[in-house]
Amino acid sequence: MATKRHKPEEIVTKLRQVEVLVGQGMARVDAIREVRITEQTYYRWRKQYGGMGTDQLRELKRLQKENERLRKAVSDLTLDKLILAEAAKGNF
Repeated sequence: MATKRHKPEEIVTKLRQVEVLVGQGMARVDAIREVRITEQTYYRWRKQYGGMGTDQLRELKRLQKENERLRKAVSDLTLDKLILAEAAKGNF
């Protein structure tokens, strides 16, 4: 069975759905099944995203994009440095 990769917004929504169902009197285990995730996934998500609001989620996404951009910049600079080092070896 292929696993679906959920977006952070979907995760927060599913966590909220579970809490609403539990608040309406449904057992947590049944609420988790109702939103079609495993208990393990629920508790992992709750640890990572529990209590997170939309502003915090937006900031997390912004930071993830910035982190990706910075990693690419470091990678490009490292490659440039290696090319220059090889070129310098060939000149001597």
